[in-house]
Amino acid sequence: MHKLQDTELILTPENKIYHLNLSKNEIADDIILVGDPDRVAVISSKFDNIDCKIQNREFVTHTGTLNGKKISVIATGIGPDNIDIVINELDALVNIDFETRTINKQKKKLNLIRLGTSGALQQNIKVDTFIAASYGLGIDGLAHFYQNQEVLEEEIATTYIKHANWPSKLADPYFVKASTSLLDKFSDIPNGITATAPGFYGPQGRTLRLNPSMIDLHEKMESFNFQNQKITNFEMETSALYYLGQTLGHNTLTICAIIANRLSKQYSKDYKQTVEKMIDLVLNKIC
Repeated sequence: MHKLQDTELILTPENKIYHLNLSKNEIADDIILVGDPDRVAVISSKFDNIDCKIQNREFVTHTGTLNGKKISVIATGIGPDNIDIVINELDALVNIDFETRTINKQKKKLNLIRLGTSGALQQNIKVDTFIAASYGLGIDGLAHFYQNQEVLEEEIATTYIKHANWPSKLADPYFVKASTSLLDKFSDIPNGITATAPGFYGPQGRTLRLNPSMIDLHEKMESFNFQNQKITNFEMETSALYYLGQTLGHNTLTICAIIANRLSKQYSKDYKQTVEKMIDLVLNKIC
C-alpha cells in the first residue's frame, strides 16, 4: 500500500492538515466556501451553535449546527491557487488516513457550495441578483497541472477557444459542469457559465496603469453561446473548485451575488445586504 511522504501530505505536530490547521472531526459533510474571512462569522452567526472556530493565515473555519444539521463555513481567500490548497486539504481530511498516510479504500463525498461576489457579463443581468454556475470556465490553467481530465467538457472548450481566437501564449480555457444534484437543489436561481480568472486586474480586462493583453475579452465572453448557455459572470474561484472537487468525487456548486455589471458599469449600492440575502437563501435550502 502506497504511503504518502512527509513532503506530499504535510501535517502539523498536532496531526492536523497543514494550511487549514484542521482535524478530521472539525469539518462537516456540508461545507460553505467564501472568499472573505470576515464573511465566515456573518454566516456562522446564523447557526444554532458553533462547535469550533479555527484560523490559520487567511483560512478561517467555523463548524456548528443549524436545525440539527452539522455544517461548516470556510474562508478560502482569493484565487484558484487558494482553492487548490483548500479542496486538496479538505479531501485529505476525509479520504486519507493520517496515521498510516495511506488513501482510504472507501471514499467520502462532501457537498461544497461556494458563495461569492461577482461581476455580470451580460447587459440584462441586474445588479443585486444571484447566478448559479452551471459551468465553470477556467482561464486560470489550474486543471492542466493534473493528469485526470475526465471531468473537462472538451466540446464546449474547443468551441470557445475558436470563438475567442484564444492566444496560444495563454493556458487553454477549460470547462467543468456543476454537480447536477446541487444545481437542481437551487433550480429557482438563474444559471449560466461563470468565468474564473487567475487575477483581478489584467486577467479580468481591467486597466489601471497596465493594459491587459486581451482588449476584447469581455466582448468575446458576452457573445459566446453554447447550446443556449451564455457566460454570465466573472470571478476567481469556480473553475478550480469544480475541477478539483469533482475529480476527487465531491459535489460542487457556486452561487454568486451580482454586485456589479461590467458592461453597463453599474455597481451595487449595498452589496452586503445582497450577500446577506444569498446566505439566508442557501442556508434555508441546505438546512
